[in-house]
Amino acid sequence: MVHDVCTMCARCAHVKLCYFLICITGQSIKMFIRGRPITMYRSSSGFYLRLTAPEESCYYGYRGRDGRANLYFLPTGEAVYFIACVIVLYHIKDSTQRHYRKHTDCVRSLALHPDKVRVASGQMAGVDKDGKPLQSCVHIWDSNTLVTLQQIGLGTFQRGVGSLAFSSADSGGFLCVIDDSTEHMLSVWDCAKETKVAEIKSTNEAVFAVEFNPSDSNNIITCGKSHVYFWTLSGGQFTKKQGIFGKYKKPKFIQCFAFGLTGDVLTGDSEGNILTWGKSAADVKTLGKGAKETYQIMRQTRAHEGSVFTLCTLQDGALLSGGGKDRKIIRWSADLAPERECEIPEKFGTVRTIAAMDEEELLVGTTRNAILRGTFSDGFLAIVQGHVDEMWGLASHPSQSLFLTCGHDRQVCLWEAEEHRLSWSVSLEEYGLCADFCPNGSTVSVGLNTGRWVVLDLLTQEVISESVDGNEQLSVMRYSPDGNFLAVGSHDNFIYIYNVTEKGRRYTRFGKCNGHSSFITHLDWSKDGRYIMSNSGDYEILYWDIPGGCKLLRNRSESKDREWASFTCVLGFHVMGVWLEGSDGTDINALCRSHSERIVAVADDFCKVHLFQFPCPKLKAPSHKYDGHGSHVTNVCFTHNDSHLLSMGGKDTCILQWKVVGGNRWDSKDKLGSASSTSTSSLEPPAS
Repeated sequence: MVHDVCTMCARCAHVKLCYFLICITGQSIKMFIRGRPITMYRSSSGFYLRLTAPEESCYYGYRGRDGRANLYFLPTGEAVYFIACVIVLYHIKDSTQRHYRKHTDCVRSLALHPDKVRVASGQMAGVDKDGKPLQSCVHIWDSNTLVTLQQIGLGTFQRGVGSLAFSSADSGGFLCVIDDSTEHMLSVWDCAKETKVAEIKSTNEAVFAVEFNPSDSNNIITCGKSHVYFWTLSGGQFTKKQGIFGKYKKPKFIQCFAFGLTGDVLTGDSEGNILTWGKSAADVKTLGKGAKETYQIMRQTRAHEGSVFTLCTLQDGALLSGGGKDRKIIRWSADLAPERECEIPEKFGTVRTIAAMDEEELLVGTTRNAILRGTFSDGFLAIVQGHVDEMWGLASHPSQSLFLTCGHDRQVCLWEAEEHRLSWSVSLEEYGLCADFCPNGSTVSVGLNTGRWVVLDLLTQEVISESVDGNEQLSVMRYSPDGNFLAVGSHDNFIYIYNVTEKGRRYTRFGKCNGHSSFITHLDWSKDGRYIMSNSGDYEILYWDIPGGCKLLRNRSESKDREWASFTCVLGFHVMGVWLEGSDGTDINALCRSHSERIVAVADDFCKVHLFQFPCPKLKAPSHKYDGHGSHVTNVCFTHNDSHLLSMGGKDTCILQWKVVGGNRWDSKDKLGSASSTSTSSLEPPAS
């Protein structure tokens, strides 16, 4: 049967014509993807339909690198922040997580209601796997029950919601929104009625923040590139006044602002200054007869070296400022006299946002996607950490609840899955794309983008061995089940084989598998450690005899009943059913069979994680599908005892840890139990 379907890739939004053809002849099945034939041989064994389902357990990471005003502290003792498509509520004392999961694309903005219970969150606009638009909107929801109360502006905001704020003077009756369109439309909404009160084009320049004046809901302030605007709303119409810099140097960016107890507006800028703004009488000599009052700078206070990224007003009138280049947090008195300061460690990046837990203890979000907790006296420690760039490498420890990640940020991180925390991280000269643990669990190999690969000691984090295979990026590292061999798959079309001795500390070249006509994408070893099955970028499935001299097996049907120690190859008879109609060969980035050999997890290009029964040779096989990532899912793997499934996003820099639950038999009615709707789940994020 032939399927001819037009689809749109969620990652690149390019339309592509996909061909999916299945031909069944005797003991072989031929599948065509993009016109290329892929021959697979039926296994002689029977297949039993069985599946367990995962329950969401933990999100690792925080979006701080490009976020603003995205961290708040709730009276419940929880920090609220977002990563990918999810808002995380992390109870700091109990180290547990709850999740609000109603968004369909990446969350970009967050605002806390004056009642400290309701939260507004805005998402990006995007497209689904079929090219249909995912409309941007704002959700207003209850942080106690995680119930959505209102949905504001569905389809109104172009590209996404950049900034949000609740009014304060009228107890939070209104919401102002800046969208991500070219004109950065400013709109005000009646929260109870879910209706738009007013709307106006803001500016073509970048806008970083919006807030209501806390004493007057008809006054709104926005700031961004080279501007600070003071808006007045009257009769459903906006009037705008631009802040006048006068004798003061106009900064390139107004990064943030806050309100003093006296009503003054305080802005932080890219020059490192805090500017105090106030109303002044019209300058008739300069502006002419009939000129109205203006907003001008009343005072300039030198605060930081580099940008002032955030300002936070405390209840006693004191002000906190967070610096960029100097990484300092400074406490100022109400009259802007410096009182205390501290510097956050360089490895966490610069200060992005500050949330006060009380008059002493603070939460700090940083540009390297970390959330810190601490005081001026005791310093700061990380309670949430994550990668800061696209991730591809993922491996689980063979006998412990540990897993390793690596990516384009050049960081290699070892995580403790049970404690939900970062064990250690090291920086490499190049970025890592793949990894695998030695079966004895004492070392791990990491493949890099230059053709170089390194072996790290898990205890000392030291590089104990390194080699170079070609000058193109490496895509897969895989140890044989007995640990005697290491296979290195490269984008130069070769698989390099190494002898492994001295408990994974010494490596010598054994041979090279030469036969693929495109780059290596995935490979697996047989259980006896003699054979390799490999996939390539042009959809080949090849088999190799390693002890026999890395020979290509010409008669592929001989491998149809071979047992494999792992199953990560995305092409093969056993996983044929994971491919959807219209697939073009790049829609599945990775898959992983559980150690029990009962289920297989799939990472796709459309932000989804799927679970299928294993083996899965049936076309249109039933599956469970799970949301949460805001980018293409690059990798998946199970922990050593199959208790958890790990999935890794690309650009969303998010690691999800799913708890595997459920029975032994497949039930099409089984659904994912959302952790966000239960209060009994123990869900912990990474801690310091």
